Formats: sequence, structure tokens, C-alpha cells
Amino acid sequence: MHADVRADNRRLLIKLAVIAVGMFAFGYALVPFYEKICEVAGINNLIKPDKVANTQVDAKRWVTVEFDANLRGDLPWRFKPEQTKLAVHPGQLVQVAYDVENTTSRTVVGQAVPSYGPAVAGRYFGKLECFCFKQQTFQPGETRRMPVVFVIDPALPPEVEVITLSYSFFEVAGTSKAGSGT
Repeated sequence: MHADVRADNRRLLIKLAVIAVGMFAFGYALVPFYEKICEVAGINNLIKPDKVANTQVDAKRWVTVEFDANLRGDLPWRFKPEQTKLAVHPGQLVQVAYDVENTTSRTVVGQAVPSYGPAVAGRYFGKLECFCFKQQTFQPGETRRMPVVFVIDPALPPEVEVITLSYSFFEVAGTSKAGSGT
């Protein structure tokens, strides 16, 4: 009877091993199958590094982007863009930075809110990375350079030649903490 149980266990083990190998093979086969389905459907979102090229840059057109920084309320920081303006081509990926310093001896939490001039430009101004996406916590005396990565949609109306990107930083109420006195 002991030999029968052992034989049954061995058969079960073999069946489970075959099922596991089959599941692995099926999963492995799904990758090229998925790529073909996406290719046929025109939704292939698998980016291959050798195929990446930005063909959307309008090299014949320039747009001047002006950068502005404001502090609201009694926010005790220094806040300014590294550069005040930059000429860019629509479709071009651009990175700029803003410098921020907490001039107090306490921890301060702030939130930046962007605005655009003219207002229509906001629809064509795409930010990929921005400090405005979340609250920023600054320790006493902390200084930070914060990047903004953006692209201007080439569909921007041709009469818009200058865009102002303005940030207003607000202190988030109820989040400040007393510092160490530095």
C-alpha cells in the first residue's frame, strides 16, 4: 500500500511539472503574439530604442517661452527661474529649472500652481516633469534646483509666438513645523 501512495504521488508530481512547464511556455509565447496583435491593431505602444525618433519637431517655427516665479501669501522663500526666457521649436523636448530656497528656520511645505499667458497656450503646453505635480517640503535653509520638462504641441496656433509660464508658490496651511533655529 505504501508503494501505491508513492506511485500516485510521483504521477501527481509529473502532472504538476508538465502543467508548470506548459504554463511557462504559454506565457513565453504570448509576448510575440501580443506584439503582433498590437501591430495589426495599430496600437503598438512597445517602444523600441532603435526606433525612437521625434518627427514632430517644427524646426521652421520658433516660440519664445518666458518664465516667471511668484510667491503668494507670506511664503518665506526665494523663488526664481534659472533663465527668464528661451526660444524653442514646437515639438522639441525642453528642460528648464527653477531655484527655490527656504529662508526660515522652520520646515515649510509649499505647492506651486502654473498659469499660462495667453490662456490658450495652456492647452498646447505639455509638462512631463514638474515640481508643481506635488507638494514640496523644504527644511530650514534648504536650497533646491527643481526641473520642469515640457514640450509645446506643434498644433499651437501660429499667431501665438510668445508663451509665459508662470508659477505661483503657496504655503500649504497647517503643514509648517518649528525648526532647529538654523
